[in-house]
Amino acid sequence: MKLSIMQPYFFPYLGYWQLIASSDAFVIYDDVNFIKGGWINRNRYLYQGEAKYFNITMSGASPNKKINEISLMRSPRFHPGKKLLSTLQMAYQKAPMYHEILPVLETIILHPEDNLARYLEYSICALCDYLEIDTKILVSSQITQKDSRLAKEKKVIDICRCLGADTYINAIGGQALYSREEFEQAGICLYFIRMNPIEYPQFQSPFIPGLSIIDVLMFNDKQTVRQFLTEYTLE
Repeated sequence: MKLSIMQPYFFPYLGYWQLIASSDAFVIYDDVNFIKGGWINRNRYLYQGEAKYFNITMSGASPNKKINEISLMRSPRFHPGKKLLSTLQMAYQKAPMYHEILPVLETIILHPEDNLARYLEYSICALCDYLEIDTKILVSSQITQKDSRLAKEKKVIDICRCLGADTYINAIGGQALYSREEFEQAGICLYFIRMNPIEYPQFQSPFIPGLSIIDVLMFNDKQTVRQFLTEYTLE
């Protein structure tokens, strides 16, 4: 079985979805510490030819807390997701797939879940459904047989063992973190996924890579995006 493990990100870039689609099972790593300034609660979108950040507001976020211990910030009078939707509407209202994708985004962004990890889990599963990705989605905090005393590489290897994985696929950025020898000693093949160069029209602007999957979906029909999911190499 091919397995991948990643922290839950907020509408992550295309390479994250390639990682999910390349695996038989994908583990949402929700019981590790929150990374401030990372991609867990924010991403980038295109606005007037420039990359801009959007985010989801949180309550009590801290690097000393696990991702599944953090809540979203809610107001009884105003849902913060409505402001984000308005931002995306202004940015993409003239994009070719706007009318198809906006209802998908509304369902995800306005989802009534207060826990950050569960909210992001819902968003990942919802977009997998839309893109017809049939990878099994698991949550690390629900893998009760794993040894929670372990950390970093050893914890990942232990999760692979618990789930019976013989292949582990990681994002290309993990090359400095994981050792093939350590995985091989555990009977697991380690690969890193590298996204091939992919470009698509973004209005009349010069192409800006690495934006949120929202940007990809706004400018490309589902079949094209599904083709993008296969355009990678394993190293």
